[in-house]
Amino acid sequence: MEASDPGALKELAARLRLFQMERRFTVEALQRRAGLGHTTVSQALNGRKMPSEATVIALARALGVDAGELLALRARGAGPRLSAEDVAFEQRYRDYIVERHSSLTVVGLDLSRPEAACWPLDTAYLSLELASEAERGLPAPATTVERAEQALAGRRRVLIRGQAGSGKTTLLQWLAVTSGPDLVPFVLPLRTLVRHGGALPIPQYFLAATGCALASMQPKDWEDRLLSAGRGLLLVDGLDEVPKQQREHTRAWLRELIAAYPQARFLVTTRPSAVPERWLSGQEFTECTVRPMSRRDVLVFVQRWHRAAGASMELEESLKDVVRGQRDLSQLATTPLMCALVCALHRDRRGHLPRGRMELYEAALSMLLIRRDDEREVKAPEGIVLDRHQAVQLLQRLAYWLIRNGQAEMEEETALSVIEDALPAMPTVAAQGDAQQVLGHLVSRSGLLRRPSADTIDFIHRTFQDYLGAKAAVESRDLGLLVRNAHDEQWEDVLRMAVAHARPAERGTLLRRLVARGDRTLKHRTRLHLVAMACLEQATELDPEVRATVEERTAAMLPPRTYDEATRLASVGPVILDLLPGPEGLLKDELVPVISIATELGGDAAMTFLKRFRTCDDPDVQSVLALEWRAFDTHDYTQDIIRHLSPGTRIAVRNRAELETIPSLPQQSDFYFSGNFSEEELLSVLNQHELQGLDICNNTALLDLDFVGMFGELRRIGLSGLPHVLTLSPLRGLPLTDLTLALAQPMELEILEALPTLKRADIDAPMTYRSMASLLRLPSLRELYLWQRPFTTTTLSGISSATRLEFLSFPASDVPEASRGELAEMPALTCLQINSQYVRLLMDSPPLPHVSHLILNAPLGHGDLTPVKTAFPGLRLLTLMAGAVENRVNLSGLAGIDGLKVKVVDAQMVFGLDHFPPGAVTLTPRPRT
Repeated sequence: MEASDPGALKELAARLRLFQMERRFTVEALQRRAGLGHTTVSQALNGRKMPSEATVIALARALGVDAGELLALRARGAGPRLSAEDVAFEQRYRDYIVERHSSLTVVGLDLSRPEAACWPLDTAYLSLELASEAERGLPAPATTVERAEQALAGRRRVLIRGQAGSGKTTLLQWLAVTSGPDLVPFVLPLRTLVRHGGALPIPQYFLAATGCALASMQPKDWEDRLLSAGRGLLLVDGLDEVPKQQREHTRAWLRELIAAYPQARFLVTTRPSAVPERWLSGQEFTECTVRPMSRRDVLVFVQRWHRAAGASMELEESLKDVVRGQRDLSQLATTPLMCALVCALHRDRRGHLPRGRMELYEAALSMLLIRRDDEREVKAPEGIVLDRHQAVQLLQRLAYWLIRNGQAEMEEETALSVIEDALPAMPTVAAQGDAQQVLGHLVSRSGLLRRPSADTIDFIHRTFQDYLGAKAAVESRDLGLLVRNAHDEQWEDVLRMAVAHARPAERGTLLRRLVARGDRTLKHRTRLHLVAMACLEQATELDPEVRATVEERTAAMLPPRTYDEATRLASVGPVILDLLPGPEGLLKDELVPVISIATELGGDAAMTFLKRFRTCDDPDVQSVLALEWRAFDTHDYTQDIIRHLSPGTRIAVRNRAELETIPSLPQQSDFYFSGNFSEEELLSVLNQHELQGLDICNNTALLDLDFVGMFGELRRIGLSGLPHVLTLSPLRGLPLTDLTLALAQPMELEILEALPTLKRADIDAPMTYRSMASLLRLPSLRELYLWQRPFTTTTLSGISSATRLEFLSFPASDVPEASRGELAEMPALTCLQINSQYVRLLMDSPPLPHVSHLILNAPLGHGDLTPVKTAFPGLRLLTLMAGAVENRVNLSGLAGIDGLKVKVVDAQMVFGLDHFPPGAVTLTPRPRT
């Protein structure tokens, strides 16, 4: 066999990226021109996987280059040449893998004919989203969310965690069937390999151990050759299905395989709780977690399910509408398994799903417990017949044990004990069999229980566990237990369902105790009172006095009026979304805090809530919606929120996925970029004729600003955290009216003299000269913010040359009071902001009678504000922005200033209000009455 050239793949990728940058194509544009998928193009550009000949030819054609040289590079890196015997066997084995793994069973496709419930894999497969931690040493976010194909590309060893029914096994099937010519898959289901005990197989016996009919035909040492060459893909499914006592042996088996074949690829799946975090970190495994299905994924799944089931288009569209609008339903359909169940329930009820969450869960239980076996004519295969009431009673006991013990699954031995304790009170059931037989029947026939591993039991979805456990808690009169655990997020749904299950008197008692515990417990007060409020939705009949008590407690918190209040409410979790109003009925100071809760929570429910605000014309709302979308699916947020915002809204871009949306947006005039975007990337998406506002922040890759000069319509620019940019000369000649600089390196700000249209400047960068006179001879400058960095190299000397300046902000510590004399020579200066000013030192400042509006930002020693009267005799408006150090304000020293208005921001206590007429003092946030 001839060896491959390991550098050829990198060189091929580098050539492709060079051609892409020269033509200024985004990945999205290149994939459209080439007619290829996003993952295929990304892998080719990143050098993660050797592209096929067809891919190389398609990319060459799209880029307008000769394919010959690129194909030669591919040939050099394509790998060793195989013997004819190996080639022939591999082809036959691949055909076998495709045949064996190209279909899967889907819940509910045909309840009466289970053999018809099969789906072709290429139709059934839905690309999952995986969350993975950044590799050590890389400057990346703590967690990255990508489609499975992207998350796995280039990674040699991965451990995937996911709940039962989340699609882990389907992902492995897909990888096996689509592994391509460079990898040979071995599908290794651990439940099969450990079934008969004994040691786990060595590679020579992989095919035989998994029942492959071709095992006896594999060429001698074939598996050793391909694993040694790094061509083997080991798909190890279900660590959680290995008995606990054997899991350490399984880890040792994996270690042995890695030691023998370090170039082979390993992908292992497990349920989250089966093994500890970093269980395989010693073997350099990257851990990924399967994310719940997004709303877009659910809609795609619904479409595919209905097509495979032969259901009508009307039924499909009906369910899509329900999924979009009913939060309880979207909470249930978060995995492929549960989504399939919802589809089946919807079809079963001829398109009429219950609207209430309790009715929805009740209908799903009915279908799973009774209808499925009835319609499939299944007649007691275990010799056990349970009616619905009997099955529910037993399932409630199991669910309640799990809830009380804070567990998601239980040992089979424990489950048997729970069933055994129940049987004496259920003689009809006990007469049919022992606890082992009854439990076996519930697992195999109820549709609600399953065995996540050989020796454990759990519910197919936490929702059913909570529903049944809540019913058991109410029937057991364990209201005290519910109240004691109400602060725990895991008990939230249990509590809400318990209120629904309870009788009116029990509801009243439960809610009164919940409010009383909140009153006593400062640490959990907010959460307890809000959970009580959320429970009212389920309280169809309730004492009006109890309802009023609950509503009175939350009136002091809702809606929020500050960011701090919003942060505290967001910490309660998604339950808060059910309690938030808006935009109708909200006042100006409540709008942004309310939507800030949803942007912090993220997810589909939060995005559905934010859709109500997308046409709100408040500019602050528009700004927050455009800037804070990191916690949402990029495609969905773009379609449902961003595209509906005002045309001039500034759009924030922090990653490549967001970058690629820019060309399709109706908003093209103002963008905020944060992160290491290259000049080529920015030029490829920005419209030279429409761009008017641009922020570039936190970019260590950018070396200069030469490209900015291409945007001849640019009016505003903000530059922050650009350590390698050393000159602003490319800004010369642009029609800028607004400039913001936050840079640590010294800047030659003489360039500002070449910006005659500049009206506003916000400067936090060291200057290379001492006087401001030459800097500020700008005919249009009206507003100037100076922060600490400029004063490391210069002083306020020369500020009076800015004769038309109307607003000035500076730090008090860098501009001593005695040096402020030039400000008296600036009659146009009517608004002054001083940061961190010791109020008593204003006595040393020259009087500034032309200043009518003074802003004291985080002032110090403001117990006596009398010096303000002396320093600013013409004052008409004072804004006091209290700092974290001193947040008590005494306004008594301002008494007697005729017509003075005062605005106090973020003060915990304000004294001296009695010296002012009504309406003269405004407090922000507004006090709650």
